[in-house]
Amino acid sequence: MSERVINEVAQGLRALDDAVAWFSSLEQAQQKAVLHEAVRYAMQAHATVNDAREGLPRSGVKPTMTPAVLIVREPILEQMGKIINLPPGEYVKSFRILVSTFAVADTRRRETECRGTCSHAWHNLS
Repeated sequence: MSERVINEVAQGLRALDDAVAWFSSLEQAQQKAVLHEAVRYAMQAHATVNDAREGLPRSGVKPTMTPAVLIVREPILEQMGKIINLPPGEYVKSFRILVSTFAVADTRRRETECRGTCSHAWHNLS
């Protein structure tokens, strides 16, 4: 379920707020697992700090919040590791930021590497 929700947001098929409502309904351990998935997807999409900077305004999270401060720093993989280890009170903001960063990176990937020849099931949801 989480793979579909995250990819639907990335492709504009689901509103981020709807995904946040779904995420918020999960138990804390499930939320942590979803954050790990979001990081994995972002890494598979080769997310960069520039993707994070572009995604941050879309996330709706203030740039002064801890996960927002972390996501725009290098090295991004290390920063994502810090984000998923933030306390549970930061999980929703972290989810918003990670999914928004993934959305930017995945869009770029779909428009370049996967354009016209994509066989990734998660890129063919619509």
